Amino acid sequence: MIRIGIQSRNQIELIDITTEVQEAIREAGIKNGWGMLFVPHTTAAVTINENADPDVVTDMIKALDKMVPLQGGYRHAEGNSAAHVKTSLVGSSEMLMIEEGRAVLGRWQGIYFCEFDGPRPRQVLFRTVSA
Repeated sequence: MIRIGIQSRNQIELIDITTEVQEAIREAGIKNGWGMLFVPHTTAAVTINENADPDVVTDMIKALDKMVPLQGGYRHAEGNSAAHVKTSLVGSSEMLMIEEGRAVLGRWQGIYFCEFDGPRPRQVLFRTVSA
C-alpha cells in the first residue's frame, strides 16, 4: 500500500492529486490492472471530475455548501457535522483502471482530494492489483 500525503490549506477545498496518483502507479510498478484510492478520514473524501476549468471546483464547493451549510443546527459536539455529511455524499474511495502504467482518465478528468474540515495533514491510501 502506498500512502499519499496531503496538507490542506483551507477549511474546504478540492486538491488535484492526479500527478501524485500517477507517481504512485509508477512507484507500484504496475502496468495493467486496478488501483483503489481510499481516504481514511471521516471529514475528507476523493472524487474524479473535470480538471480543465478551475471554476468547476469552485462550483462544486459552492453547491455542496448550499446543500450542506456549515451552520445547520447540527448536534455533533465537535462542530464539523457538515464535513461528515459532505464526506458521505462524495465518498471515501475511487477505483481506477490502469493501462500502460497510467490511470485511465477521460480527457478532462482529474483526481481530487476533498477537504471538508481543514486545514490539516491528511493522507490517501492507494493499493494496486495487476490484471
